[in-house]
Amino acid sequence: MITGFFHEPIFHGPLAKRFIFYDPYRRGNFAGECKLGKDDKMRRLTAIVLAALMVFALAACGQSAPASTAPAASAAPAAVESGVEDGVLTIAMECAYAPYNWTQGDDSNGAVPIKDSENEYANGYDVMMAKKICEANGWELEVIKADWDSLVPGVQSRTYDAVIAGQSMTAERSQQVDFAGPYLYASIVCLTLKDSPYASAQGISDLSGGTCTSQSATVWYDTMLPQIPDAQIQPAAESAPAMLMALETGAVDFICTDLPTALGAQVVYPDMVLLDFTGSDDNFVADEGDINIGVSVFKGNTALLDAINAVLEPMTADDFNAMMAEATKIQPLGE
Repeated sequence: MITGFFHEPIFHGPLAKRFIFYDPYRRGNFAGECKLGKDDKMRRLTAIVLAALMVFALAACGQSAPASTAPAASAAPAAVESGVEDGVLTIAMECAYAPYNWTQGDDSNGAVPIKDSENEYANGYDVMMAKKICEANGWELEVIKADWDSLVPGVQSRTYDAVIAGQSMTAERSQQVDFAGPYLYASIVCLTLKDSPYASAQGISDLSGGTCTSQSATVWYDTMLPQIPDAQIQPAAESAPAMLMALETGAVDFICTDLPTALGAQVVYPDMVLLDFTGSDDNFVADEGDINIGVSVFKGNTALLDAINAVLEPMTADDFNAMMAEATKIQPLGE
């Protein structure tokens, strides 16, 4: 407390109670009880100024800076890496799904090495398309052989940058990955043997009661076969070759697949008959996602998606079909 500078209250009214000083030389008496001389008036004026400064200083010390009421700026979403920053596009496929993709023992006809495989090379329509995409973007191509069921999880975990493996652009898959493309339009057909009672079928109703199968985790097995009246659907085949072998060995009466796969199979198995009900009122009901084939990438990877689409969008159905015809021609067992 500051004392002994003056003998009269500085302020009057309520503030006077806060600033009543006691005269140390007149014990027991209030400072305001004595009369002021000239020097006292000067001291009083000085004290008033000092006291005023103290009031403002105390007021300033007692207030903290107001907290900002403006909402904190939300952090910008982290950009998804394209995966090709290293200049390499890593893709996955079965390497066992001719004419889309297959494995061969050398680099003939433009085949590329399969990563971590000795003396194995990948080729086919998917490889041809992947090379076209890489050439346009200045990337190197790396191919990984993977099981069909691991393709979508591998994209989700970013084990590979993309899948180019004859995948239909279904609504279910589109919830898990993003699709570039289409890079092919593939209608749904069936295959049976020449000596089968179903070889003359004109629509899916004519396949009623037959035993059948297709590859697991495909629209052929999950969506198309159930449309056949009274179909005796057998367990799904784990791969396209296994599906074809089930028909060739008589384990089933017919199989369901897409047109490119069926055409490629006829090259290898001349005793198979194509059942294409396109244009018929008794055909499979399929939406665009079932017949459009796309390139799957990590959800939100717009940089890679846009780079691939920039290559695919100018291409026409005729361009796709011409490449598929070439792939069918060079598949190893088709020679």
